[in-house]
Amino acid sequence: MTTIDTALPQTPTAVRREALYFALRNGKLLVGLGVILILLGTAVIGPVLLGRAANDYVGLPMQSPSSEYWFGTNTFGQDIFVQFVYGLRTTFEVGALGGGIAAVIGMAVGFIAGYRGGMVDEVLNMLTNIILVIPTLAVLLIINAYLGIRSVGVQALFIGLTSWPWAARAIRAQTFSLRTRDFVDLARLSGMPSRKIILREIAPNMSSYLFMTFILLFGGSILIASSLDFIGLGPTEGVSLGLMLQNAHQWSALHLGLWWWFIPPGAGITAVVGALYVANVGLDEVFNPKLRET
Repeated sequence: MTTIDTALPQTPTAVRREALYFALRNGKLLVGLGVILILLGTAVIGPVLLGRAANDYVGLPMQSPSSEYWFGTNTFGQDIFVQFVYGLRTTFEVGALGGGIAAVIGMAVGFIAGYRGGMVDEVLNMLTNIILVIPTLAVLLIINAYLGIRSVGVQALFIGLTSWPWAARAIRAQTFSLRTRDFVDLARLSGMPSRKIILREIAPNMSSYLFMTFILLFGGSILIASSLDFIGLGPTEGVSLGLMLQNAHQWSALHLGLWWWFIPPGAGITAVVGALYVANVGLDEVFNPKLRET
């Protein structure tokens, strides 16, 4: 004798309320978002309140942290706290632009390949594999050598154009599983074009997954940009947390005992990326009932 499940499907409003209920009770999500909001607020409001540029010479060199210079000064007499605040802004810009570009490309390729299948899927899958095997560092070296373009925008563009394949593969797999569902078949029989089916029927059912994918791409872009900055392939103008680490290394901050020069930017990168991943774990627990704490 079989048992029939008489539970009614939840409405979209009920689903949102349930997600909000568990989100407000998830410690990982609240802590992660709290750290991100504090750092983001510092990056947005800080430069306005400070009232001076990142590379201004403000005092004697190599001063330790004090009430006047919270993070001390470097070997050139520049305020490290001011550089840290401007560096946070640049770091968030690179993460948002690079992660956003990668997310848009990955979603477009993943949705089209997963929904259309056949030859379209094979061509897009081949393109994804080509991007995966491209030596990105060598390409960036060539760009810097021959074009001489070293800006935050170009760095973010390059990161976005080379970091989308894994997202495309994951979204393609999810789309494959959704394209055979009844609601998609009904939309197809009603004559709805493929673009609207993807945007109105498939994508909304993957909204939580897509948001978490963007968070991972955001954090990954920050790590890639910081690595490029540290090895000297970052922007030639402005300040970022990676460039602060590169300057501290270049001017022997560790040997001179200037710990206040390299610890803040390293801690800032760790805090931003760590908070993003903690928040992502929290979101996964919110959207996945099997992972929720009872």
